[in-house]
Amino acid sequence: MRDALGVGIAVGLSGFAFGVTSAGAGLTLLQSCALSLLVFTGASQFALVGALAAGGNPLTAAAGAFFLGVRNTFYGLRLSQLLALPRFVRPFAAQWVIDETTAVALAQPTRRGVRLGFTVTGLTLYVLWNLTTLLGALGADAIGDTDAWGLDAAGPAVFLALLAPMLRTTTERAVAAIAVALGLGFLPVLPAGVPVLVAALAAPTVLWYEGRGTGRGTGRGTTDRKGTDR
Repeated sequence: MRDALGVGIAVGLSGFAFGVTSAGAGLTLLQSCALSLLVFTGASQFALVGALAAGGNPLTAAAGAFFLGVRNTFYGLRLSQLLALPRFVRPFAAQWVIDETTAVALAQPTRRGVRLGFTVTGLTLYVLWNLTTLLGALGADAIGDTDAWGLDAAGPAVFLALLAPMLRTTTERAVAAIAVALGLGFLPVLPAGVPVLVAALAAPTVLWYEGRGTGRGTGRGTTDRKGTDR
């Protein structure tokens, strides 16, 4: 309960930044609230409105947001085993499969703890995120120039803070470093929303390089004491 409420409240309040940023990008109050209610994954939401604010093509912006949201599919594969929810509950639980609920759920030692952590984090975060999105969108005019406040950085900062501790292996760190280099390198020359798609090439590139190295190191086979090739 402590972990779930702590994460849910801390991250849920950053929905205010999304509401302000979304309104500053030209989205209506209804559009901003619909994104939080239906999409409910902060990184994808910020990527979408950020690309639109920068003058990006809506289809490109949506593609970038979709790609960021695909990671939740892999979370779901793991959580489905740990939660073991009844079939009729799964479509509703799927809406809450995000970075924060996954992190809290995976940290619990028992199935009861996993279910409790997932549910409390998801409920707290969903309610607060949508409420603060509404407040942020309503108060955007009073705040003024959102670029001057830097509120659009709040969502990515939260995402990076959650992601950084998960980069434990050399492979994961290499993927992250190359993705950053690709994203920043192509940012000045490609339309808004496209650099994040290019950065996705980091993962298959690193995995291909590792697989190639493993293939070279394996050799054609070894010989046991009796001389048989195996």
